[in-house]
Amino acid sequence: MNDQSIEFEELQASGGKVIGLARLNQPKALNSISLAMIRALHEKLNQWENRPDIAAVWLEGAGEKAFCAGGDIVALYRSMTEHSDHRQSDEGVAFFTEEYELDYQIHTYTKPIIVWGNGIVMGGGVGLLAGASYRVVTENSRVAMPEVTIGLYPDVGASWFLNRMPGRSGLFLGLTGAHMNAADACFAGFADRVIAHDHKAQVLDSLQRSEMLADRAHLAVSDVLREFEQESARVRPESELRRLLDDINRLTDANTLSEIAARIAAYDGDEPLFQKAAKVVSAGSPTSMAIFERQLQETRHDSLAQVFEKELKLSIRCLEKGEFAEGVRALLIDKDKQPRWRYSSLEGMDQNWIDGFFDHA
Repeated sequence: MNDQSIEFEELQASGGKVIGLARLNQPKALNSISLAMIRALHEKLNQWENRPDIAAVWLEGAGEKAFCAGGDIVALYRSMTEHSDHRQSDEGVAFFTEEYELDYQIHTYTKPIIVWGNGIVMGGGVGLLAGASYRVVTENSRVAMPEVTIGLYPDVGASWFLNRMPGRSGLFLGLTGAHMNAADACFAGFADRVIAHDHKAQVLDSLQRSEMLADRAHLAVSDVLREFEQESARVRPESELRRLLDDINRLTDANTLSEIAARIAAYDGDEPLFQKAAKVVSAGSPTSMAIFERQLQETRHDSLAQVFEKELKLSIRCLEKGEFAEGVRALLIDKDKQPRWRYSSLEGMDQNWIDGFFDHA
C-alpha cells in the first residue's frame, strides 16, 4: 500500500521456509484498522496461504501502545453522516462485510497465524486476535469490547466467543466493556499465552531458526511460544476475572436485562472492576445493551459462519438507525461525552425498536 498504513515483510527461516509478517502501522491512531488495511491484509493472507514456502504468518501492531484499538470508526461516522439516508452508506456496509470476512479468514486459516497482542486490543483488534491459531498477550495488554459506549454492540465474532466464556462472564464483558489484563484474556479464551513484550524479537528469531518449521510448523510454533512463556512467568499478572467470576455470575443472575443492568449500575463496593462497570452501564447505550443481549441469546448454538452472517445484518441495521452515529459523535467527533441516546433506559424502551434491528427482510 502506498500510504504504508500496513506493512508486509518476508522473513527467511530454516529449511528454505519464510515467515510472512504483517504490521498494522498507524501507531498514532493506536493501529485502528481501516477498510484499505482490511483489504490489503485479506489479499496478502490469500497470497501467503497459497505459497508453499510460507510456513507461518506473524501479525503485530507498530509502536508500543497498541496492537489494534479497533476499526476506524471516525471514517465510518463520516460515511454514515454524509447521506441523509444512512442506507446509502456503501462504505460502512463494505467495511463491516470485509472486516468480518477477514476475521473469518483468520479463524479458518490453514497455516499458523501468530498474533502479538501487546498493549491495547479492543473491538476490531479483538476480532483479529481471537481467531488466530496462536494468540500471545503481554504484561502491557489491555483487552476489551467497549462497543456499548458508542452505540454499537460487541461484534467481530463476539457473539460466538463471548458465548463460550466461563459462566456469565461473556455477558458481563459485553455489557460493561470491562478491560482485561493478559491473564484475564487467557482465562476468558481471548488469548493462549502470556509472554514478556521484551522477548518479541527473540521469539521471532527462534521461530526463524526452528528446524521443525519446514514440515511441522504448528509444533515448531508451539514449542517456541511455550519456552518463552515459561521464561515470562515474572510478568504474568493475576486474573481478576477468575477471582471475581462467582461475583460476576451472581451480579448477572436475574430474570431480565433491566434487572441485570440495574444491579451492575447500583454496585457500591470496593472492587475497581465493578466500579468501572457501574459507570459504563450507567452511561452506555441502552439500545446497544439490548441488541447485544438478544444477539447473544439468538446465536448460542450457531456456527461461526452463521454468527458472522447474523452480525453483518445487525451491523448494517446499526449503520441505518442512528444510535451508532450518535455514540461516535459524542465520544470521538465533538467529544462532549454527552450522547443523546434514543432511549435513556432499558425500562422505557419500545420493544418494536429492538425488533427493528433484527428484522432483516
